[in-house]
Amino acid sequence: MTAALADAVLLLHAALALAIVALLPLTWAGAAAGWRWIRRRWIRGLHLGAIVAVAGLALLGLPCPLTVVEDRLRGIDDPQPGFIERGVEALRYWDAPAALFTAAYLTYAVAVAITWWRVPP
Repeated sequence: MTAALADAVLLLHAALALAIVALLPLTWAGAAAGWRWIRRRWIRGLHLGAIVAVAGLALLGLPCPLTVVEDRLRGIDDPQPGFIERGVEALRYWDAPAALFTAAYLTYAVAVAITWWRVPP
């Protein structure tokens, strides 16, 4: 049961990460194509809030709460790399420094904020 809950948290985490990444290019594509849904303030607000939270946690050196919950459900007490770092590590078979991910999160947060201004909700 605990493993199933941990897997559910992992899937939720993956879905949120995918949404954060995908919404920026979808917003730009939608602006060009005239999609009305990209102008919905609540979607754009959640998107901006989510990436700002991710970047803020990274700047503070804090793990994502979803990573912490998943680790606890799996019985892992030691601090582990974050969700994205784990995925990259699994795909690339090497460790990237946390500062690289922090810089990427901050850059993406700035891009989302600029998009808010350039393609307003």
